[in-house]
Amino acid sequence: MTWTPQPLDFRSDTVTQPDETMRRAMAEAEVADNVIDTDPTIAELERRAAQVLGMPAALWVPSGTMANLIALTAHLRRGDRFLAMRGAHVLNNELGSAAWLAGGMAEPLEHDAGPGRPTAEALELAIGTQGPYYTLRTSLLCLENTHNAAGGAVTPPDEHAQLLAVAKQAGLKVHLDGARIWHAAVALGVPPAALTVGVDTVSACFSKGLGAPVGSVVAGTPDFVGQARRTRQMLGGGVRQGGVLAAACLVALDRVDELAESHENARRLAAGVAEHGWPVVTPETNIVLAEVADVPTALEWLGSLGILALPMGGRVRFVLHRDLSAADVEEALRRIKAGA
Repeated sequence: MTWTPQPLDFRSDTVTQPDETMRRAMAEAEVADNVIDTDPTIAELERRAAQVLGMPAALWVPSGTMANLIALTAHLRRGDRFLAMRGAHVLNNELGSAAWLAGGMAEPLEHDAGPGRPTAEALELAIGTQGPYYTLRTSLLCLENTHNAAGGAVTPPDEHAQLLAVAKQAGLKVHLDGARIWHAAVALGVPPAALTVGVDTVSACFSKGLGAPVGSVVAGTPDFVGQARRTRQMLGGGVRQGGVLAAACLVALDRVDELAESHENARRLAAGVAEHGWPVVTPETNIVLAEVADVPTALEWLGSLGILALPMGGRVRFVLHRDLSAADVEEALRRIKAGA
């Protein structure tokens, strides 16, 4: 009889399962039709999320991709260009909806200030000056904190402020894809609102390591949220008794500080993978990117050990989350060492 090791799932921090506390909150949530009326649990989540993010108002949506699309739709017009970091989620992982539905042409910025971060000088150069009527109008800067494809890289508040100053001086709107803003805040030891200063809109996700099965918010001014509510309906996001999902997000909000454990586990995994001979950059948050000679072969080998991971940017990506303990990390490293 062939022994099959218990799988250790490092593919994403979205694979987490809601625990008993979260399931109980979902089962007991007060609900109403959120299209006809207002679901009280969704309303409470929107109020709390706006407060935590330092924004006037927020809107619950089913996914982070929808949150970003709603924001970009509000900010862009056909013939507009927007700037985003190379490898950003809005460029690589949202099926071109920024161009297809929001009507904007993307221009990638290079990571010249470090992983996931442009310098203010590079941003100013990229914005340039407005050309003749037949050229694209640069109207939006889209930031991402943390930057997923750069290994969960963090943009600190001082660099954020420099980028905002350049963008605003040029008359650009700024959207922050904060799917993992909770991770950035914990890594920096600052409240999430410290990372949203000056932005026009921000998205944030509750299923990235916090354990919620579904849900994001997009936040901005009350006028923006009113427009966003209509766009959400157009995109099919007008759920009914969504309080059962918002209840999970409320529990997740109470667990942000617990992300520090995932960050520590990521550092331990990175150190062990480096000992195996796979170069890694010490992670700032919960994502480890390992350089290997052949990604498909490495993933197949890891799979044979019961270690699940995914490719990203020509490297193997391991993501730590609340369903992987320090003991699981040690077990993964033991398997890698034994299987070498």
